[in-house]
Amino acid sequence: MPDVMSRPHQLIASDRVEGTAVRRSNGAKIGHIERLMIDKVSGQVSYAVLSFGGFLGMGGNLLPLPWSKLHYNRRFEAYELDIADDELKRAPSFRADKDFDWGDRSQEIELHRYYGVPPYWGGF
Repeated sequence: MPDVMSRPHQLIASDRVEGTAVRRSNGAKIGHIERLMIDKVSGQVSYAVLSFGGFLGMGGNLLPLPWSKLHYNRRFEAYELDIADDELKRAPSFRADKDFDWGDRSQEIELHRYYGVPPYWGGF
């Protein structure tokens, strides 16, 4: 009987996503996934919070990304994000020592408009 843990599959535990590198299509590292934000009602992953900048995990920024902007790249064993440096610097973000107001739908709308993707809850 084959070992079910060694077969490739589509699902992954959240603790295995946290800490995973986020890279550009050329393999250059942008940062890593700090945490996932999951819609309590639908159960779907809504955002990945990207950690970038700082030194030894201190003083960096956190960038909430709509989950649909990330694509898993098996070659790099990382999530791929197609975004230019200047676009990344202008993206809505928050300091690692603060918190994003996840209860403010207007901030979420701004995020989705910035990335040009429809919100996970539908419509604009």
